[in-house]
Amino acid sequence: MEASTSSYKIILGSSSVARRKILAEMGYQFTIMTADIDEKSIRKETPEELVMALAEAKAEAILQRLPVDDYLKDAEPTLLITSDQVVVYEGVIREKPTNKEEARQFLKDYSGRHAATVGSVLVTNLKTGFRKGDSDRVEIYFNEIPDEIIEKLVDEGITLNVAGGLIIEHPSILPFVKEVVGTTDSVMGLPKSLTEKLLKEAL
Repeated sequence: MEASTSSYKIILGSSSVARRKILAEMGYQFTIMTADIDEKSIRKETPEELVMALAEAKAEAILQRLPVDDYLKDAEPTLLITSDQVVVYEGVIREKPTNKEEARQFLKDYSGRHAATVGSVLVTNLKTGFRKGDSDRVEIYFNEIPDEIIEKLVDEGITLNVAGGLIIEHPSILPFVKEVVGTTDSVMGLPKSLTEKLLKEAL
């Protein structure tokens, strides 16, 4: 990693445990702020447009709560990372399941078939105002997922917290993931290489 975090500060605008873990794995130190936005009120035609619009809305919501003038005066810049993710299944955009029934149906749909995750990363430099983002798409192919595995995941409640109820890193589902065309970190919510690239460009 070329850039040292001592030359700038990072705010991760996300409550996602997975995103926190990924950013820490990348060697960065950061503070966390969460954005309270009405995601359902933002609609776009394509999944790529939607996740970018949601990342922008999260950034705006966080900026409204920050003393932006202070950041302008700071010697070192502060970079805000916001992101969002949806799942695409048979051309339909899926967000977090609204209940266990929906989560169960989502998982049954993926069994023996495939889905894609589309995630966005947006980096805003609070000192200069520079902002840049992009999206990343990963295709995931599943073997048949037994009903008892689906029930176990649904009962745990973990599927309610992720886009499309789709998790591939959980030990119960891992054996039924046939192929991932893309990176696991992107599926988990924060593509490392894209995040790294945008952080460098924002400085």
